[in-house]
Amino acid sequence: MKNVKQIIFILVFALLLSACSNSISRKGDTDGQFTSLKGCPDAEIEWVDMLMIDDIKYEHHFPEPANENLSITIEKGRELGKVAYKMADSACSDHKMQNGDAAFLKEGTIIYEIKGYPTSLIVAANDVVYVANTNKKAKTAGELYHMDKLVKNIYIQSTEDGKRMHTFSQSSKDKFIAAFYDLKLEDVQSLIDVGKLEGTRLFLEIELHNGVSFRLLYWGDSNTFHNGAIGNNEIMGIINDEVTNLNK
Repeated sequence: MKNVKQIIFILVFALLLSACSNSISRKGDTDGQFTSLKGCPDAEIEWVDMLMIDDIKYEHHFPEPANENLSITIEKGRELGKVAYKMADSACSDHKMQNGDAAFLKEGTIIYEIKGYPTSLIVAANDVVYVANTNKKAKTAGELYHMDKLVKNIYIQSTEDGKRMHTFSQSSKDKFIAAFYDLKLEDVQSLIDVGKLEGTRLFLEIELHNGVSFRLLYWGDSNTFHNGAIGNNEIMGIINDEVTNLNK
């Protein structure tokens, strides 16, 4: 039974990563699909474009096809560290990420802060922006995503093609960010075990002032986000109001 739950967790977590970040998988540096390594228990390994530094795992979030013309403006700050290990060339799928690991970035690639934005939220490497995905030190959604006064807009996206379907009102945006900050983070595995991450999903896109955006998955039935944040009545009310406006 334990093995079955582990398999379910791996499959669902992979789907969450794919849906949440729209990240690209690659085969080495060639056709963008999988990596196959001898000696690994897996015949093929599907990688998400990610890196880890200062005990935080980050992912690169690509614009949706409908939003390709959106401009992103970043100014690099101080150097945070360098990539020490490229996983796509050497690691098996059971590799435990360590600081300095990256999926596709070459060893020696410099990781920078982005001026005006906390490194706990976003960093830059090889002129690409990476958004925080996992931070074991974070106990609340606000500690995971330090984005107060940094959010330009919140959108509801199509779950079919990722297109922006509706923009939150400024009032709803401000109320959402304020309420989101205090939400407690729960263990994602435990939420999967009790069926919290099942049912109809909603895609919320967070757009920062510099044009960088990332997606939150939300399950209305359980009032739960993909990162383990458990919503409160205020969060549920704000989202339901905006969904109602979308459907008018």
